[in-house]
Amino acid sequence: MTLRQWLMDPSLVRIDVDTKERIVRHREILLRKKMTRDVFFELYKSLETMDERFLSAAGARIEIGAGSSLIKDLMPDVETTDLVPYDGLDRVVDAMSMPYEDNTLRTIFAVHCFHHLPDPYKFLSELERTCAPGGGAVIIEPYYGPVASFLYKRLFSNEYFDKNGSATTAYSGPMSEANQALSYIVFNRERKYFNLKHPNLEIVHSEPLTNYIRYLCSGGVNFRQLLPNFSIPALQLAEGLLSPLASFLALHQIIVLRKKGN
Repeated sequence: MTLRQWLMDPSLVRIDVDTKERIVRHREILLRKKMTRDVFFELYKSLETMDERFLSAAGARIEIGAGSSLIKDLMPDVETTDLVPYDGLDRVVDAMSMPYEDNTLRTIFAVHCFHHLPDPYKFLSELERTCAPGGGAVIIEPYYGPVASFLYKRLFSNEYFDKNGSATTAYSGPMSEANQALSYIVFNRERKYFNLKHPNLEIVHSEPLTNYIRYLCSGGVNFRQLLPNFSIPALQLAEGLLSPLASFLALHQIIVLRKKGN
């Protein structure tokens, strides 16, 4: 047995990650593991804070690739969507071909979803079409710093991390063969192409997130928790002290895209 296999949460062993069973198991893990749940609610609060940049836009708020999301606990009006149907989902939606009218959305939230898109530029075109002027997307994705680059190449068997990879890939399932470096490729390596192809979109904010210690120690939604819950205050203190090193240590980043207009 490899270290990665041992670290995997036992409830996820031998499941097909491309089916709704993965979503059910992830939801159970989120509800069971306080440390993981706390981290995700911090992510949702970051989404809500960044959404204030779109207050001038009128329209609905949706989450793409929602999976096991608990976002409605904080923002009940958000319509949850995913490519995989499951109980509790509001709507089945392909983020690269969305069933919304032009200029009818205020915000598109995407948590750990963007890197699963076979063609992210199709999604960005849909973002341009469906979002009202002044609206946009708030995206949380794997970061690309030294620690993230090292870990993401080794953590998952169904995903990979390649900064030199192509922005587009052949579809092999909603969770399989995803390049976790995709946000780096599109918004950093191919920034000039992004600006040329999507002149109505602008990156108005991006930063690494600092809750990486608790995320690692909690095991996220895929791995065993490594430290007990009573260590949470100490881990939060360590995160605060190390926050100046976030560009080196961070595992995730937040990116805010705004449609030009209002």
